[in-house]
Formats: sequence, structure tokens, C-alpha cells
Amino acid sequence: MTSPFDLQQVVSCVSGYDPNALRVDAALAVIQGSVQPVQAIERLAVRAALGRVLAQDIISPIDVPAHDNSAMDGYALRGADLAAQGDTVLRIAGRGLAGHAFGGDVPAGSALRIMTGAVMPAGCDTVAPQEFCRVEGDTVILPPGVVRAGDNRRLRGEDLARGKAALPAGKVLRPADLGLMASLGMAEVSVRRKLRVAFFSSGDELRSVGQPLDPGCVYDSNRYTLWGMLERLGCEVIDLGVVADSPHAVEAALRTATECADVVITSGGVSVGEADYLRSTLATLGDVVFWRIAMRPGRPLAFGQLRAGENNAHSAWLFGLPGNPVAVMVTFYAFVRPALLHCMGASPQPQPMLRAVSAQTLRKKSGRTEYQRGLLTALPDGRWQVSAIGNQGSGVLSSMSQAHGLIVLHHEQTTVQAGDLVDVLLFEGLV
Repeated sequence: MTSPFDLQQVVSCVSGYDPNALRVDAALAVIQGSVQPVQAIERLAVRAALGRVLAQDIISPIDVPAHDNSAMDGYALRGADLAAQGDTVLRIAGRGLAGHAFGGDVPAGSALRIMTGAVMPAGCDTVAPQEFCRVEGDTVILPPGVVRAGDNRRLRGEDLARGKAALPAGKVLRPADLGLMASLGMAEVSVRRKLRVAFFSSGDELRSVGQPLDPGCVYDSNRYTLWGMLERLGCEVIDLGVVADSPHAVEAALRTATECADVVITSGGVSVGEADYLRSTLATLGDVVFWRIAMRPGRPLAFGQLRAGENNAHSAWLFGLPGNPVAVMVTFYAFVRPALLHCMGASPQPQPMLRAVSAQTLRKKSGRTEYQRGLLTALPDGRWQVSAIGNQGSGVLSSMSQAHGLIVLHHEQTTVQAGDLVDVLLFEGLV
């Protein structure tokens, strides 16, 4: 992340750019057009790779399954032996078990007692479920219509064929992916290294948990929500604590963060009344822009690239977030999370939105994107309904704890009537 970077060149490509009223989608475009993935790759045991980003395509070295096999317990037979009318009567030729292939022949007019996963014997292409079969002596009898030729057989390579792509590079590995790699006999996998993210809060009024709470002071909650969101993303998290409201303290913290991390996140100190010294400090450390985003909550935002160390050997992307707790979380969801996934090397994915019925009128004017905390309930007809939580103040963190997600009222959208459909950005699965 040490290559030359010209943020103004990226900004100049945004149509109608206005730093005092930048649209959410325009800010996202600038950020996504700027940040770059980490390049370092490491080799991990499959069980240690959960949540990591796949560095290379996984190509299947084998057919999965390796043989045609039975999809259930029953009797393997030739589809051509099924009677056109009346019962099908077949001689039982033996038994096949999973892991123990039947070594004999199953001639025409015969069937093999077979278990789920057992290799299909040569010539057989159909499995009759055992619950439909009746055994009399050494014969099995099938009533008409219970099975068709080709039923209940898993084909060789049906799941994955040898030489085919099993998983694409850029995929965030989930439990099913670990199982899939294990099914291919893989013990290790190449993943991008963890993204290192440093963060701190700034403000003389902030106290860390465990410190006495002086008059006019508050406990710093932002570092805890940031830590939780970063942990859920699988980042390597570096907490630099609370930094005093002074140019020297902020500059020292930014230099330290830039030298040890790929991304730096700050909370507080970016609103109009507070930004003067931060703006001048950042001007000496890199290429940073201050924006007023056309959104609510979370209007002030800083973004850019910092440099530090001898000959500016270290660089890191900066996200300067507002200080209000809800605004910190909303701007993280809207801007930081997509950028971090890109930096991690993850393939771009749309944010998970749920369409839900609004339970009430939501007043809004066109010209900004609004995020309201919402509670979801299931309607009798199977649809979801969302209700806005009463107190939508940007300092009311308890409402974020109660909410299932954020009701997203888009830039051009106007007042929503009760019964209208709205987009809900879900918390669960997002962070």
C-alpha cells in the first residue's frame, strides 16, 4: 500500500462532486476507486481459514463423488428391468455397503441390496427405496410406479468434476467452504493475510472503562462497537485508546497507527467546529479529503491515505468518522465495511438488504440518504414488516442494540407511507 496515490484525481472523476453535500453513492465510488487489496498470501490449515479470504481459485483435483453411488437405502437395479405393468420381481444378488463395493455381478432380472453412499454395481442405474419394497425369500418385489429409471442415483462428479473450479478467489470462507475443501482432500489453503486496522477515539471528554467519570465526561463506547465490528469482519485489530484533543497527540497517534496498520479509523474531531487542527495535521501526513455527506446520521466524514516513517515508507487508508455513537456505526456500515472487504481481497458483494413493509409513515425529503433503526416482525402472509424505533437520535446507542437493522431511505426517496416497501440493511450477517 505504498504506491503513489492521487486522491484528487479520483475525486475529479465523480460527476457533480460537492464536498459539502456529497451523495452516499458518490462517496462510495471514490472510496472503492481508491483502496487496494493487501497482496500478501499465507498458507493455513483448512480449519484455521474460517472467515479468511481465498487467495487463489480452488480447482477440484478429483471427482466428487468418485463413483456413481446410491442416494438412499434400498435396492439397486437396472431401469430396463422395471415392469411396464404390475409388480417388478427381481432376484437379490447380494449386498453393497458404503465403503465396501460389491464385487460380484448383478445380471439382468436381479437387484442388489444397497446402502446410502455405496458404489452402484456395474449395469445398475436405479435405486428403489427400501420402504417401497417387499422381500419374499431371495426376491424383492416393487409395486408399479414407485420408481423410474435413473432415480436415486448420485452420478460420479455430480457435485464437482475433476478440473472444475470449486471455489473462486476472493471468497470469504464459510463453514460449507471448509467442508467442501475437506471433501477434495485438501489439508491447507492459500488466503490473503489478515487486514490490520488501527483505531482510536479523540476527545478530552472521553474516559475509558474503569476510569473515574469526571463531571462533563462520558465513557467511550465507540472503541467497543468498532472493535466488535472489526472482529466480526476478521481483521487484526489494534486499539490505540483515547487520544487527547491536541494536534501533537493526534499526529503522534496517526503516525503510530500508519506505521502498524493498513487502515486507520478515528472517531470524533471531524465536524465543522472541530476539524481545523485535524485538517492541518492530516495535511502534513497524506492526501485526505473532508466531506459533508448527504446522509443522516453521520454527515461529517474524512477519507484518504496517510504516510509515515522514514521516507514515507508506511502508508494506510484513513477513515475519520463522526463522534456520535450511532453515526459511527452507520458510517462504518455504509462506507468502511465495504472498503475493508475490498482491502481484504474479497470479491465485491451487494450489501444484504431485506424488502419489508413499513409499519408507519416515515417522513423524508429528497436530497439525502437516511438510515433509521428498525425492528422487524413477521406478518401472517409471510412478508416482513419493519417499524422505526422511537428515538432516532444519533447519540442513542441503545436503539442500535435493540434494532434488527437500518431502514434505508435512499437519496431521491421521499416520504414513505404505511404499507409501502422499504429496504432494510440487516445487522445479523453484516458484521
